[in-house]
Amino acid sequence: MVLAGKVLVAQGGGPTAVINQSLAGVVLEARRFAQVSGIYGARHGVRGIVSEDFCDLTQETTANLEAVAATPSSALGSTRDKPDAAYCRDMFRVMQAHGIRYFFYIGGNDSSDTVRIVAEEARAAGHEISCVHIPKTIDNDLMMNDHTPGFPSAARFIVQAFMGADLDNRSLPGVYVGVVMGRHAGFLTAAAALAQCYPGDGPHAVYLPERIFRTDAFLSVVQDAMARHGRCVLAVSEGIHDESGTPIVTKLASSVERDAHGNVQLSGTGALADLLCGEIRDKLGIKRVRGDTFGYLQRSFAGCVSDVDQREAREVAERAVQFAMAGQSGSVAIERVGEYAVNYRLVPLEAVAAKTRTMPDEFIDEGGTGVTDAFRRYLTPLLGSGLPQTHRLRSAAVEKILAKGG
Repeated sequence: MVLAGKVLVAQGGGPTAVINQSLAGVVLEARRFAQVSGIYGARHGVRGIVSEDFCDLTQETTANLEAVAATPSSALGSTRDKPDAAYCRDMFRVMQAHGIRYFFYIGGNDSSDTVRIVAEEARAAGHEISCVHIPKTIDNDLMMNDHTPGFPSAARFIVQAFMGADLDNRSLPGVYVGVVMGRHAGFLTAAAALAQCYPGDGPHAVYLPERIFRTDAFLSVVQDAMARHGRCVLAVSEGIHDESGTPIVTKLASSVERDAHGNVQLSGTGALADLLCGEIRDKLGIKRVRGDTFGYLQRSFAGCVSDVDQREAREVAERAVQFAMAGQSGSVAIERVGEYAVNYRLVPLEAVAAKTRTMPDEFIDEGGTGVTDAFRRYLTPLLGSGLPQTHRLRSAAVEKILAKGG
């Protein structure tokens, strides 16, 4: 049976450079179906649903939607709320009151769990509604997906940022530590390895949450890089931890901050970069040591977007609408085909909800501080076209005269 009613779309979690492509994809595709009587957007995610803070996207012009689609960050606003069953029941009552028959939530792990609970509440109440989760996260940690919209553009930023950091470090040698987002999954940090264009280029090591971090081994890597190259560039995930799973930032810091959900603040404060730089100065006696925390920069950086990511973020939303109009609920997943093409399939919400995917072993080298060719092959097509290339002078050295001592 074809459901007649309104569409509701919301955006949750951290913004990305292409999340508005998915928003535009929902609106423009939903307009093609006669059973859709209106299209609402919830401001600030699930919080906007429970407070009935909606905007009517039905008459939004196509030209403006396309302009918004090309703009980074969440046009509707987002939220970090993690709804429980009672919260979702309140959402469901609002949807019923407004005649919502199609619910699309663009987000990550927690967002998919929200969609699952809402769908269950609807079934229990006997209210027919199609609930579809549209994937989004720069962490690339959603189960059932080859990769996730938002990640390729963030990875492109990381690659370009480390290209620049390495060039800077080559000009004025020393130690550089760049801390990248990724509490449990190291995909984004690992992307820094693709900044390497020539032998000896940085990063000279990458540190991922999929491997145990040992401070002594870390300092040894720094010493070795300084001996071989006269400098050292490091990419470090905010989620690095010891054998017990304790975040390194909590071991090195005298005190730690926590977010609204009780999680230890990792890279947001800049503490980890400062602490690692302090260890290098204190234990190795290296004076020129600098650290950066990329923080929010990697999420919505304007002008550094993968064209592949833009296209797929739009397509995954279009397919979400098509699945919903066919009466289906679930989470849309991206599946890689052949050398590089993608299919979009609908998977059960339970297979994605509140689960975390991490980097597979075949993507991490034996030493645990680098990536394999398999990861390079995996990431390269996602970065899109027109990636910058760095170059070097090839001039021969001029023979010294005074140094001969003749």
